[in-house]
Order: sequence, then C-alpha cells, then structure tokens
Amino acid sequence: MLNEPTPHESHVVEVKPAQLISKPELGTEFVVDPIVVDGQVLRDVVIDVKRHAGQAAPKKPIPNPDLGLEFVVDEAVIDAFPVPGSRLVEGRYYGMSLWGRTAKITVELPGGEIVDYFLKAEALGDIGRTMIEGEYESLKAIHGVDPAFAPFPYAWGKYRDAQPDTYFLLAEFREVGQQPPDPKRFTARLAAMHKKSESPTGKFGFHVVTCHAKLPQITDCWEDSWEVLYRKQLAYMIELDEEKHGLWPEFQHVCRLTLEKLIPRLLRPLQSDGRSIKPCLLHGNLWDENTATDMVTRKPFIYDGSSFYGHNEYEIGNWRAPRHRLSNRKYVRNYKRVFHPSEPKKEWNDRNLLYSLRYDLATAILIPGCNQRQVVKDNMTLLCKKFCIDDLLGFKRIKSISLRNRGYDEDEEEEEEEAEEEEEGEETPDDATTLIGSDDGFGLGSKLKSIALPPHYRIGKARAYHIERT
Repeated sequence: MLNEPTPHESHVVEVKPAQLISKPELGTEFVVDPIVVDGQVLRDVVIDVKRHAGQAAPKKPIPNPDLGLEFVVDEAVIDAFPVPGSRLVEGRYYGMSLWGRTAKITVELPGGEIVDYFLKAEALGDIGRTMIEGEYESLKAIHGVDPAFAPFPYAWGKYRDAQPDTYFLLAEFREVGQQPPDPKRFTARLAAMHKKSESPTGKFGFHVVTCHAKLPQITDCWEDSWEVLYRKQLAYMIELDEEKHGLWPEFQHVCRLTLEKLIPRLLRPLQSDGRSIKPCLLHGNLWDENTATDMVTRKPFIYDGSSFYGHNEYEIGNWRAPRHRLSNRKYVRNYKRVFHPSEPKKEWNDRNLLYSLRYDLATAILIPGCNQRQVVKDNMTLLCKKFCIDDLLGFKRIKSISLRNRGYDEDEEEEEEEAEEEEEGEETPDDATTLIGSDDGFGLGSKLKSIALPPHYRIGKARAYHIERT
C-alpha cells in the first residue's frame, strides 16, 4: 500500500521581527521532545550537547544497534506488507532515532519463509509526513542507482488511529555493522553513485521535499543553476536559525555577505567560462550514524536519506565537522581520488567550507545550546576575509558610528572594539567602510519581500524571503 505525493497549496509567510540576542553560549544537554502515542510516553532522549559541539570525533566505536522490547505494529503497517497473506510474527525496537521510533519487524510469508523488515515511525503530525515521504523517495532513488547501497523502501503510510498523526516507512532490513564503513570501499561506492546517477530533468533539485532530520529543505524545485538552488537552501536555513535563536547583528551581517558575495563568487565559476557540473544524486546528510557496513554482505551502505540532485562536493561538506568520524582525512582523500574536484580545483577547500555552513547551521537549530552557530559565524567570517574583506570590516566602522549616535563615550566604544578584536584575533583598520545596517534579519541596506512557500516549509513562525538591494 503506497501513498503518492499530493500537491500542496501555497501560503504567504509573514515577515515578523525576531528577538535581538548576543553571542550564543554553550549548553550541556538537550532533551528531545518525548515520543507520545495515544497519550503514552514511550521514551525520552537526552542529547549530549558537548558531543555535537566537539572539536574531535569520539574515540570509542559506535555500538551496534540493540534489539529492544516489544514494538506494537499498527494495522496499517501490516496491510502494507509487500507479500499479501504475510503473518506478523513479532515487532521489536531496533536502534534509536532522535525524532521517532525504529523497529525490526519479523514476518512469516505464505510459504513459511521468515523475513525481517525495517520500520520507522514519526509521531510528528504534518512534519512527520514530510520526513517519511522524503526518506521513502530518497531511498527509492538511491536504490535505483545502486541496489546494494541502500535498503529497498517497500511502502510508506499513516497509522490508522494514532494521536498525534503518525507516519511510517517500511523498508528492507539491513543488519548494521561497522559505522562508518571502511574509507576506501565506502567512498568508492559513494562516488560511483554520484557518477552514475542522472537527474530526471537534467537540473538541480528533487521532485518532493526532503528533510534534514526534522527540518524541511528547499528541494522540491528544479534549477538550471546550482548557485541559485544552494542560495535558496542556505537562505531558508538562516531564516530558521533566526526564528530559533533571534537576531545577532554580527552574525546576520556575515550571513548576508555569504548569500550576496560568497555564494556567487564560489559557485558561479562552476558553471561559467565553459565549465559545467553534473547534478548528482546526493544522500543529503551523510554522517557517522547513517552509514554502515552490512553485517551479511560486508558491503557499505547508507540509509536515512534526505536526497536531492546537487553538486557532488556538497555531500562532503558534512565531513568537515571535527565532531564526526567521517572528518578523518582518509575519507575525503579517498573520495577525491575517485571523483576529482570540480574546476576551479584550487577552490575546492573554500567550497567545502561553504557547503559545511548549511549542515552546521542545521545542527545549531536542532540542538539548542551547542556552539555551532558560533562555528558557522567564524567560518563565514573566514571566507569573507578572503573574498570580501572590505564589506566585512566596514561593519565595525558603521557600528562605531551608531554607538556614538546612541551616546556611548569614547572609553566605552574603545572597550567594545577591543573585546571584538580579541574575539576575532586581529585588529580592525581605522579606514574600514561598508554599508549601513538595519534590523531586517540580514541587515545592512536591504529590504525584505515575503515569498509564497508551501505549508510544509512552515515551522513555527519561520519566515522566508529574498533580498533586494535598496
């Protein structure tokens, strides 16, 4: 029993001012919203914030998923079994998902053969539907390119009577082994998928919305330009971050520069002056715990996809974070040996840093209290110093003028400038100039326009807009 995607109506997202905040502080732990089904709290998950803020990957190996207590299988899942007449033997919790529940479902086929299926259930209402549908379509696309590289997705659907609305994914069961897999075998398989895949339209994008964890991504559109699609995706993630954490003027400044200066500077050359890049099928969120070695075949595979067709190098952006085991240089080095960097090759590292921003910003949104917002600001600043230094440094000059107008005396202003210089590790030239700022979210001489977005992009009061220079 397969659900087909349904068209979504468009709504205009209202632009509202966000709260002004200062530099973020590092927390200690974050309790994920408890999983509640039909009034019963099934579990709480506490995330180690320092783990996601870490500057080094954990040294201990990732333990294999545990087979847990009984899992009650909904009638809608039984109806979706791929072989008619199959009988449910048992359901057991298997492993862990931060935002839902995962289980191993054992079934007896009509001929007496015993088979296992993997089940994921998201009790998150509409966003759960978007997550499940996106993962189903992602796995279907990856499996279509390389059947051994991803579990086959059999069906997705909705529980019959659960409250809140609960959506499920039923897929081929793979026994998870070593995570992440062997660097050479894994990266060779990943690069092969990137090379072999073909966008159905020849463009960048996807046919449905997919989610980074529980954050919808702007994927359900088709663009000739990779620069255009990535700018849309990063701008939307910046919007979600602003809604979650409030305004931080210095951060909003480098965000604006990233969208207006860095993305055109680093991504436009990929598709200009005779150069081109192929839209490759991406997993979309590869990190340590959605890659594994199959315990039966001993081959690497991936799961929990959030796919779209994009620049293959985007896939590697998540490996830059030192908190991931995939940040081990062996993974990047082996991947680049199989899939050589795009031209201009000398800017591969700059593009990799640019691509890491969206992953780290998503982590900042999903795990309050981690330091990833600061990491993103620092990395944006690093790129701005290299490619648009005048625009970057001018913000401090304008801020100094603003402070004087607000009645700060010279001593107060000097103390604040010294604190900022100490934070950034360098002095600011006296003659720096740039545009004047505002409180619009990205600041600095811009005006906002609401744009129509389908309802699956709406998270709380999250806003989306594009920027027009005044």
